Parts: sequence; C-alpha cells; structure tokens
Amino acid sequence: MTLTYTNPVWPGYCADPFVLKWRGEYYAYGTGSNGTDLLQPDGNVFPVLRSADFAHWEQVGGALRPLPGATAYWAPEVAARDGRFFLYYSAAGEGGDDAHRLRVAVADHPAGPFIDSGRLLLPDEGFTIDAHPFRDPQDDRWYLFFAKDFFDARVGTALAAVPLADDMRSAAGPVTTILRPSADWQIHARNREIYGRTWDAWHTVEGASIVVHDGRYYLLYSGGAWHTSEYGVGYAVADTVLGPYREPEAGPAVLSGVPGHVLGPGHNSVVLGPDDQTEFLAYHAWDAAQTARRLCLDPLFWTPNGPRCAPSWTEREIGSMPGGGVRGAQNPRVRGGG
Repeated sequence: MTLTYTNPVWPGYCADPFVLKWRGEYYAYGTGSNGTDLLQPDGNVFPVLRSADFAHWEQVGGALRPLPGATAYWAPEVAARDGRFFLYYSAAGEGGDDAHRLRVAVADHPAGPFIDSGRLLLPDEGFTIDAHPFRDPQDDRWYLFFAKDFFDARVGTALAAVPLADDMRSAAGPVTTILRPSADWQIHARNREIYGRTWDAWHTVEGASIVVHDGRYYLLYSGGAWHTSEYGVGYAVADTVLGPYREPEAGPAVLSGVPGHVLGPGHNSVVLGPDDQTEFLAYHAWDAAQTARRLCLDPLFWTPNGPRCAPSWTEREIGSMPGGGVRGAQNPRVRGGG
C-alpha cells in the first residue's frame, strides 16, 4: 500500500510545529490559537497530534497543564532522555507578548500531560522564545537554542544557545550568540514601537532547528514577519555546535512561499520519515485567507548549494521526489528517499 499525504496534514491550528519520532510513532506539538480556543478539549494547552504512519494524524489532547496567570503559550519542542520527556516552551501573562520567558515541563509519555518545573529556565534573561533542544552527536551533550532580543547593529530578535545541565531543567554555561540578522529580508517591521521607543527597522531571526549533515551543523531558521506571506526559512553553517555560524546564501533559501498555494511557511523542525533515512521538514503555513497556520510536511533534500525543501499542496507519496504540484521540481536527490 502506498501512503500519501496532502498538506496541510491536519485541519486545526498548529503553528511552530515540532515532530518527535518515538517507538515507530510520531507526535506533533504546536502553538495553538491565542483566541478562545487556546485550551484544547481536555483543558490543556498545546495541541498534541499522533500518527502511526506519518500520513494520517489525529489529536490526542493537549500537552501542558495550564500555568496560573499565563494567557499565551508559544513554540513547544520535546526532548526524550532516559525514559522521560522534556517540553520546552515560552509563556506570558499580563505583561503581554514582551513578557514571554522560557520554561520546561516534564512527562513520562510523549502525549503528556507535561507538568511545569515551577521555575524559569533562564532567569537572568529577558524576552526569550522558540526553545530548541539539541543533542550534539559529537559528545552527547544537550544544548538549548532560543531567540532573544538585541539592541545594537541590526536591532531585533536573534538566536542564542546555552548548554543544558544533566537535569535538562537548567543552564550549565554561558549564553552564546549564534546568529544575528544580516539582511533586509529579515525585517519584521519598520517603525516598530516596542520597549518604549520606535525602532526604524526591527529584525527577526527565530525558530532555530539544528541538523547535522556530512559532519557539519546546519542551523535552519525563520526570518521576517511571521504573520506575512514573505516569511521563510534560511540557513547558516558551522563546524561545531556553538559556531561560529556563517550564511552561505542570502534570503529564505531553504523554504519560501508559493503565491496562491503556500503562504508564509516557516518555524520548522526536522524528523526522519518512516524509512528512518529520509529527512522531512515539519513546518507551518497559512491558508489562502490567512486564518490559521497549519502543519505541513515535505522532504528536506541536499544540493551542492545547500539544503532545500520544496513546499507541496497536492497529494504526494511519502518519500517521493519533489514534483507534481511542488515548486522547483528539478528531481533533486532526496537522501535516503525512494
């Protein structure tokens, strides 16, 4: 039987998606709407989806027990270690979006429910979002990549990282700046009013995801304004986990939108497909009317010029080459794909 899928793979709101493969099944976590449907049917936050075959998805509940006073929850990602599951996310309350701070919650099963640790993960940092836990295959040490604000050079949100302690709940070293904005395509807004003043241009580089390919570290990140159709995914490369990272190409070279079909794709994670070899990008994209950001899946392939993902919007076989309703169908080699 040939498995097929059509993006988006689930009809509900699921922004900033992270997909975990565990014991042959898949669990997807995402940011829910901050509207009246913030809480999932079970009273928890963050929709959790499950799939046995990577093609058909169903909701199994919400990931996290709500926090007292919190009214917004963003960008969950999960690390599995020693039979426990650690969910990294940001939450904010009365202070609004600027009050987002990183936290971690723990569960004994990938479907949760996750229980918050009761403290901030990085108490000495201000605005922090988009946590990405990453285990370095060189030494098995865990690191946490995240986004924070900078106020010099190209002002705005950019990427940093910190090593994690063995308890996975606290930092074990200094914060390292990983990637700052470098180009106008990463401008979130001009004349933005924030932090009590107006900034001529506020840049945004966010949603870090690390993948190792041929011994090098590829940082996939999203740039620009999340609520626009111009949002997309670029990349930077390094020889060690904490860099220095450089950008070989300008613009959203990895993933960008297709007018009328795929709008504002971004904030991806990387997961192996059912063959345990083919890498897929899990990302969100807007519907044509831009009413919701929904979960999409497409293969990540490697070219001499770097990583690429061709967004699809028609039925597609799992593991198939880009083509048929896919932008840029030049029959590239999908590593490990069929």
